[in-house]
Amino acid sequence: MKRKDELNKLREDKHYYGKFGKQFLSNSDISTLLTNPLSLGTPMENRPAFLIGGYFHTAILEPEKLKNFKIIEATTRNTKAYKEISNGEICLLQHEVDKTELLIDKMMSNEVCKSLIRGENVEYEVPGIAEIFGVNWKGKADIINHDEKLIIDLKTTADISKFKYSATKYNYNSQAYIYQKLFGYEMIFMVIDKNTHQIGIYDCSDQFLSYGEEKVQQAVEQYKLFFNNPDFEPDNYFINKTL
Repeated sequence: MKRKDELNKLREDKHYYGKFGKQFLSNSDISTLLTNPLSLGTPMENRPAFLIGGYFHTAILEPEKLKNFKIIEATTRNTKAYKEISNGEICLLQHEVDKTELLIDKMMSNEVCKSLIRGENVEYEVPGIAEIFGVNWKGKADIINHDEKLIIDLKTTADISKFKYSATKYNYNSQAYIYQKLFGYEMIFMVIDKNTHQIGIYDCSDQFLSYGEEKVQQAVEQYKLFFNNPDFEPDNYFINKTL
């Protein structure tokens, strides 16, 4: 399949997250490869926080898809009404949607944020593919602003004063390194605090990107060891470190 056809296929979530997309590594695999490689490919447990984050992104980037979210008027997910309507699915609560809409309004009322998100030469949910350290990687950029030559990633946080540390903990440094390889622009993170509604725009230092590169390189080494080495016996693997 030609690269153009691959990218077009990855625009659809069912292919990006499905069987076709699993032939590529992504930043979401970094943590698994660095901590427990044998669990690579295990589906992640769906959580309300992921659903809320998905609503935030969809409302800003692809509002026409908001109809796909099931929203229930209930105080908690333990109520009888929620359990009956959800039919075992994890659904959004109306008060979660209301709080998320406030975040969206706050971000879009900021002139700098709005101009970067709604520029004239802007694309949303853009897939990319590149070979990095001999392995094919994929990514999907929230926003590519071609006029500013920026990749923009939207994030929410529980405490914006700690975002710098969260960025390392949650592998945003490897994400930035991968995405700059995929799309050829600098990457920034546009962040809003879920509690205070403070907004932060964070660019990436050379050191931050260097740490990201190290993580990607280590992840590739683990991937090649566990999955591309026919002589490797996983049962004989153990962690060896000095305390």
